[in-house]
Amino acid sequence: MRLENKVAVITGGASGMGRATTMRFLEEGASVVIADYNEDTGMQTLAIASDRGFREQVRFIRTDVAKEPAVAAMIDLAVAEFGRLDIVFNNAGVGGALGPIWDVEVEEWDYTFDVLAKGVFLGIKHAARAMKRLGRGGSIINTASIAGLSGGGGPLVYSAAKAAVINLTQAAALQLASDRIRVNAICPGGVLTPLTDRGDPVAAAKRMEQLQPWPEHGKPEHIAGAALFLASDDSAFVTGEALVVDGGLTAAGPDIWRRFGTSREAQLSQVGVNRGSTGAPSTRRPVRKI
Repeated sequence: MRLENKVAVITGGASGMGRATTMRFLEEGASVVIADYNEDTGMQTLAIASDRGFREQVRFIRTDVAKEPAVAAMIDLAVAEFGRLDIVFNNAGVGGALGPIWDVEVEEWDYTFDVLAKGVFLGIKHAARAMKRLGRGGSIINTASIAGLSGGGGPLVYSAAKAAVINLTQAAALQLASDRIRVNAICPGGVLTPLTDRGDPVAAAKRMEQLQPWPEHGKPEHIAGAALFLASDDSAFVTGEALVVDGGLTAAGPDIWRRFGTSREAQLSQVGVNRGSTGAPSTRRPVRKI
């Protein structure tokens, strides 16, 4: 599944699943543009890539995926620096709005959908424009989630946004098939990343190991392997799919709150926004009594 001479853009490419995919793509011969909101982790990822001998194959651009000019700029950078565009992995994500629906603020809903859904829309839009113009086809990969497949797989607003990503993936795949541009999604389960470890990766790993039938927690490298398959010619006849990578969690039925030992009351006790590894602060507050 080598990616020799291929050019990829990876949003959220500076940490977690994005960083693991950046490194895997580089190892497989691709050139990569890392697009990430967090400039500090972006510089760290560039340094790691350079230490591994990939400095000439990688670039970084600070990107807010909810802003169209920023998304257009990351695509333009890939074409300007490397002369082509073969793969776009719309992976940037946050935990987003938390808490019960009656206490979520509109601004929290909008922030979550801006990053998780509009960011994917803009990534597909500008990837499609470039790929159609270049005429070589390509692979667009979107990070969805098992939370988008049913209720009970994640926070309510996050789940709704990920469900939108899955449907958008399918619809875009139909529109772009005649241009030989494939569009697929990856639906991770419990994967240990800076977004999910809550600052304590050891404790988070123990929680996640109880989450799904597979005896080990998900790792960013597992998602990188799935992304490599969808990016490579090995998946040349695969489009419009949502590839579940979850250690059997969906097969068992997610109900993740029960598996984490979290009561319904605890789920509904706090509200706020999880901004993940963007570098921006997350917020939490008690739920209003009604």
